[in-house]
Amino acid sequence: MMLTTNIGTRAAYADKVEVTPNPLGVEARSAILIDADSGQVLYAVNAEKAFPPASMTKLMTEYLVLEEISSGRLSLTDMVTATKEAASIPPDGSQIYLAEGDQHTVKDLYMAMAVQSANDATIALADRIGGTEQGFVEKMNETAQALGLKTAHFTSATGLADTTVISASDLAKFASILIKKHPEFLDFAKTPSYMFRQKDKMTNLNWMLETNKSIPNFKQYAYPGVDGMKTGYIGAAGYCFTGTAKRGDLRLISVVMDTASKSARFIQTAKLFDYGFDNFEKKTLVAPKSVVETNKTVKIKKGVSKEVPIMTATDVTLLVKKNSTPNVTVSEVKLKDDGKLVAPIASGTVVGTATYAYKDPDTGQTLEKTVNLVTSEDVKKASWWRLMFRGLGGFISGLFKGIMDLF
Repeated sequence: MMLTTNIGTRAAYADKVEVTPNPLGVEARSAILIDADSGQVLYAVNAEKAFPPASMTKLMTEYLVLEEISSGRLSLTDMVTATKEAASIPPDGSQIYLAEGDQHTVKDLYMAMAVQSANDATIALADRIGGTEQGFVEKMNETAQALGLKTAHFTSATGLADTTVISASDLAKFASILIKKHPEFLDFAKTPSYMFRQKDKMTNLNWMLETNKSIPNFKQYAYPGVDGMKTGYIGAAGYCFTGTAKRGDLRLISVVMDTASKSARFIQTAKLFDYGFDNFEKKTLVAPKSVVETNKTVKIKKGVSKEVPIMTATDVTLLVKKNSTPNVTVSEVKLKDDGKLVAPIASGTVVGTATYAYKDPDTGQTLEKTVNLVTSEDVKKASWWRLMFRGLGGFISGLFKGIMDLF
């Protein structure tokens, strides 16, 4: 039995692609490139407008399955029984030909979803978690709302419905959340092939996987560092791809929506990755344990001293253009209110935050990063004798000031 996928040649489509003009020449209706770690946007094309994501929708399904596994409500070895709903997907979609009543492990179905984008495997898992696909869709939308994906609206678990929409910006943001919270996802996403049944070998639809560099049909698309994530296609969406690549300590995430062909989505993604890796580097703009010049100390009560030095707990590191000298400023400092900090105070106690701002000279985008401010030394509680004299001193000072105000 052969596994099938929607070829979707769209012979006339290349003449109808609504390419959004952009300096990099990315041929897509919408696209974005971000730093996976910080979410910093490195390049964007019409990225805030929502479009149908096709099978990239399955990223949310994959996330929710991993959530169930990590919570202990599901395991990879659990058996899932295919429902009538799962066995009744459209014949032109990617599938593994589940029949109603078929039983397979969660792992096998997850692999079919991640590697082959199998719609029937996806619905089988959705039915297991949500009771029905519609019940699962409700969980998808609840999760999207909780994660702040403002443009996301899911109407199916698979992406076959063109009423499902999300922006490239929100999709990239979600991809970052997915691999941060569930790094094991990439173990599935980067699998080049998987034997679902004894004679049914699935081949990953992501031609950009670095592991494809020695495979004749795919080596021209294989890209160093690519280890995920998800392709997509329906007529209303065009050819789409959410990708990720890592080199050294830098991981990028890209999204292209509505490109002209199966290969075009990878070619356009390569343009984004080339731009990111060739032009940006991580640079520490503020070292850890730095002192904010306008707020070097914070007041405390009942301590041997009345204030304590403070410093940044961590560094401020952003992606900047290579060989540039970026300027970063303190945009805001928030400290705990007077009277809230009472000795004894241990070194490293969080007492507030500092927000640093960096304006990208190319895009005009202002990037901000907030770090904790902590005490840089211990402060012991003052003795009652010291506190008494300190109180008397304050009383006498106040009394003297009151007398002087009479004259």
